[in-house]
Amino acid sequence: MQEKAFTFFNSGKHDSAFFYFNKTQLLCEPKTDYADYYVESLNYMVEILQRYGNYYEAETTLIKAFPYLEKTTNIKYAVNAYTFMGYNYLFTYDYEKALYYHKKALKKAVSTFRKSRILSEIAFVYMQQKKYQEAINLLEPIVKYKIEDKITPSKTNYQRAAILYNLGLSYLYLGNHKEQALKCFNESLKITLTLKDDYELIGSYHSFYKYYEKYNNPKLKKINAEKAYYCAKRAKSSTNEINMLAQLIEADDAKNSKKHWKVYIRKSDSLIVSRKKAKNQFADIIYNSKKDKEENLELKNQKAEKELQLERQKNRNIILYISIVFVLSAFLFLFLHLFKKSKKEKNEAIYISEARISKKLDTELANDLYQTLILIKKGNLEQNENKDQLLNNLENIYSKTRNISKENSFITTDENYVFELKEMISGFKTEKVTILLQGFDVVRWNQIEKNKKIMLYRVLQEMFRNMKKHSEASLVSVTLKISNSLLTVLYADNGVGTTNNPLILKNGLQNVENRIKTIKGTITFDKNSDKGFKVSFTFPI
Repeated sequence: MQEKAFTFFNSGKHDSAFFYFNKTQLLCEPKTDYADYYVESLNYMVEILQRYGNYYEAETTLIKAFPYLEKTTNIKYAVNAYTFMGYNYLFTYDYEKALYYHKKALKKAVSTFRKSRILSEIAFVYMQQKKYQEAINLLEPIVKYKIEDKITPSKTNYQRAAILYNLGLSYLYLGNHKEQALKCFNESLKITLTLKDDYELIGSYHSFYKYYEKYNNPKLKKINAEKAYYCAKRAKSSTNEINMLAQLIEADDAKNSKKHWKVYIRKSDSLIVSRKKAKNQFADIIYNSKKDKEENLELKNQKAEKELQLERQKNRNIILYISIVFVLSAFLFLFLHLFKKSKKEKNEAIYISEARISKKLDTELANDLYQTLILIKKGNLEQNENKDQLLNNLENIYSKTRNISKENSFITTDENYVFELKEMISGFKTEKVTILLQGFDVVRWNQIEKNKKIMLYRVLQEMFRNMKKHSEASLVSVTLKISNSLLTVLYADNGVGTTNNPLILKNGLQNVENRIKTIKGTITFDKNSDKGFKVSFTFPI
């Protein structure tokens, strides 16, 4: 298949060559053992596409070769691929990417001849960027030596003539190198004449046209424009023929320029039509090849799909059954776990609450009950003194029982919260203890979270309980302040103070500190106060 492609390519039948190169790469694509044939065929396809100006398709085609470059047996395939990609970006005026791929090709190249050729191509890109000095820096060292192509000796002179041509143009465009430029052009022409190749002579005469244009010699400029044009005609290079004809129009006199202009218009139109036909022809080939490939893949996929369909359905059913069993088991386990955990936590909470209430009842009521029972056993309740004592004892028992009930009762958090809070605090007021409250009616209680209301209630309750037990205070003050979304509570009494009663901090108010921390608050004790007890705490609202 590839031999047919080479035959058509060498005979100039590029459409047929493209067709067979494409067939070759389609046969080789799935098989990495045929990487050489695959990459080489793609490289030739890209060269043909570039000749006809189809650079987008050339890039798309060449990219397919890149994954196989490391699997080829000869480095030349990779070098050619990177070089063609460099050409593609050069033709589309993306000079930085062109340099990038030419430099990749340079790293891969092995022979001195191939490296010198790539350096010449890099220099040509620099010339398009008008970096003439950079181009000269690359070309001057190469031109000093006649580097031979040992594989194909006939290419040696072609390469040397091209290097001299590029170096001469770089000297010419850089300026102040008139003699060096002319010397390069003369030597390049001398070599090119020995090749007897009209296509190569186009560039040589074109360089002289540029030279005499710059140094203002109209006669020699016209002569070289004519020579370049007739070489392009003999070489049957339509593009070059039109380009050289444009130069001849500019170099010749008005009468001849008019004649040349008519030919230029006719040939330009003919070239446009020819390129459109070629482009359409290649588009048909590319479309058909893609269509064949897609149809083959579709048939393979259909066959594989039929073979796997039953197995897939079976696997889906198994996975579905397993998933259902797993999900149901997970839900059942989670439900039982949460149920047991909730029941355990509830029992623990009940036990702790009952134990705390039981201990409180035992601590606060046992002695009163005992004294009351002794009084009843003594009798003589008819006496006013014993009767009053009994009533006082029963009143104390009732009061303490009521307080314990309130401490463990449900706390309302609705609009009645502040009333309940004040009522709880008032329960600690006696004939000997005066309580002052400030700022309670300023706080917008409906904007405070329920859990924070409950925490505030319990904290104040705990502090008053400790006051009653330990501080021996006669005056208590509680002040509420709001600032920057923070509620600050200031508590102060005129009791014995913390320095005289360290047990207040160690035991009684430990719960207060823990509760404040749960609502992300901070608390400060005045530990050095000997004139009463002071504490302040703050939490966000």
